[in-house]
Amino acid sequence: MSNPWEDISLDDYEKHMSLENVNQLQAMDMMMKQQLEDYPVNTAMIFGVAGGNGLEHVRREKYIKVYGVDINADYLSETEKRYPQLSGILECLNADLAGECCKLPQAQLVIANLLIEYIGYKAFQKAILQAEPQYVSCAIQINTDTKNWVSDSPYLHAFDRLDEIHHQMEDSELEQAMQEIGYKMIYQVTQPLPNGKALSRLDFEKNTKR
Repeated sequence: MSNPWEDISLDDYEKHMSLENVNQLQAMDMMMKQQLEDYPVNTAMIFGVAGGNGLEHVRREKYIKVYGVDINADYLSETEKRYPQLSGILECLNADLAGECCKLPQAQLVIANLLIEYIGYKAFQKAILQAEPQYVSCAIQINTDTKNWVSDSPYLHAFDRLDEIHHQMEDSELEQAMQEIGYKMIYQVTQPLPNGKALSRLDFEKNTKR
């Protein structure tokens, strides 16, 4: 059976995420602007890049390579069309980060926003160990209502199958998972969202004393 993300249209996803009562596309755009600028790196990898939300903040004078990773090949095709200004810098990789045979290049920074929920901590650990970043910046969704973790919208049924792969996230569990593979948390901030939800951004740095 296919991964549910392979069957969700980018149009449905982006329209849902940008609704006023969801507001996650806008929040993640501003968050990625900060994530791309906060660390002294010139290579980055974005797990779950989707349609490339936030890539407009990639500065050519800072970055020499940015990898966009996603399981949905159609998302990646659209991302490449949307950002011709990143030609020579942006490289899109079609990969299933929850799969057994995922091979990733190395990057100094990994950004993973609303991605760990769909692959789980163990698969995320494996992907990080492959990319070997110095810094990892993640955003996970915190839900007060764990039964209805997808906000109500006209596009709600596009996401019906996500229950098959969704994992409830907790800050403390993510911090523990990262500690297990040699990363220490260096930053945490919570951004409230509509409907009792919030984005929790947690950043980690590789522990050189491990």
